[in-house]
Amino acid sequence: MLYLQQLVFAAVLFTAIWRFSKKAGVISRNIHLGKAQNRSDNPGARRSNMLRVAFGQSKMQARPVAGILHFIVYAAFLIINIEVLEIIVDGLFGTHRFFAPFLGSAYPVIIGFFEILAVLTVVAVVIFWWRRNVAKLDRFTKPEMKGWAFTDANNILYIEVALMFALLNMNAVESLLADGHEAFIISNSIAPLWSGLSEGTPHLLERGFWWVHIVGILAFLNYLPYSKHFHIILAFPNTYYANLMAKGKFENNAAVTKEVALMMDPTADPFAAPAPDAEAPVERFGVKDATDLSWINLMNAYTCTECGRCTSECPANLTGKKLSPRKIMMDTRDRIEEIGQNMDANGGTFQEDGKSLLGDYITPEEIWACTSCNACVQACPVDIDPLNIIMKLRNYATMEESSAPSELNAMMTNVENNGAPWPFSQMDRANWTNE
Repeated sequence: MLYLQQLVFAAVLFTAIWRFSKKAGVISRNIHLGKAQNRSDNPGARRSNMLRVAFGQSKMQARPVAGILHFIVYAAFLIINIEVLEIIVDGLFGTHRFFAPFLGSAYPVIIGFFEILAVLTVVAVVIFWWRRNVAKLDRFTKPEMKGWAFTDANNILYIEVALMFALLNMNAVESLLADGHEAFIISNSIAPLWSGLSEGTPHLLERGFWWVHIVGILAFLNYLPYSKHFHIILAFPNTYYANLMAKGKFENNAAVTKEVALMMDPTADPFAAPAPDAEAPVERFGVKDATDLSWINLMNAYTCTECGRCTSECPANLTGKKLSPRKIMMDTRDRIEEIGQNMDANGGTFQEDGKSLLGDYITPEEIWACTSCNACVQACPVDIDPLNIIMKLRNYATMEESSAPSELNAMMTNVENNGAPWPFSQMDRANWTNE
């Protein structure tokens, strides 16, 4: 019977790992559909940023209530995984509480600490659920949070409560057994609920809760790639490869920079440019579709926690504009997912579907509502940069489609013709002094 349990456990474990790896591989492929971008500079600062922001949760604490609650759940996720490791060892090798002999009297103290974290996690999750479903905080009720986004957030909360209850009850029932560890702090108070059971039943219950806990964790692992909670994994690389430049510094378009440098070089011969390569792909100014974005932008999209801090800080959104930085990231993720599914259905080759990120997912009204203030970038707890995507979409709208707002087009025409945003020639610019 023990060997059968080991075989079943091994099959469940490796199936779960294989399915997760397969979906994670698809996401990795989708991210790398984006254009190359080098973020290998300054590794020391990058490691420091990752440890501070992703591991240390530093930006979460800007809102202390949510920050503390999230830290409790995050700490429980990290620390209780040590017990999950023990469960995996027990399941594969047929042992029982593998680490107990090595830790001696410290073992029940450690498990007791895990249980306290489990109870605190349940409390935190209940508060999160209340804030989202009863208090209905404004950032959780925006239009983009309808449907799956709302359901997904609640699913995670329900799963976390179920996993913690399975853990606590597994320990509680075991405390009734002859070889149980009676020093478990929380589960001992739950144990009387299971007293009075017939002989053999506590052992079956303990095994049942053991299976519910570990299978629930493996199911949760496979749910992550379909959920906003994939940020649990991507937050670390996302903060490592985050933009370390000053918030107000924008990227220059390389093609435009090259042209300006040529114009400013008095020794350059404008007629000496090489003939265009007929086989080379036509370079696009800015971004029209998700594959025009960099792989950093796409990783940002998959890392988005949908917490809405960016949108709640956005001055355009606060004044009733349609722009929501969170929606920008969600739309980008949805579009690259759609492109990936298109490729999977067509043997790895994308078949034109007549859609694009700009227009079908993100409207011109949204991108032109942005004030480029960087509030969304500053607010994001995992260093996502919605503004970078918005500026690239604007770049395309301006330089490829000439579809910028009329006021902006007039200003740019004046700059081109007059060297200033005003509709006066350079010769007449100082005429006002004659008055």
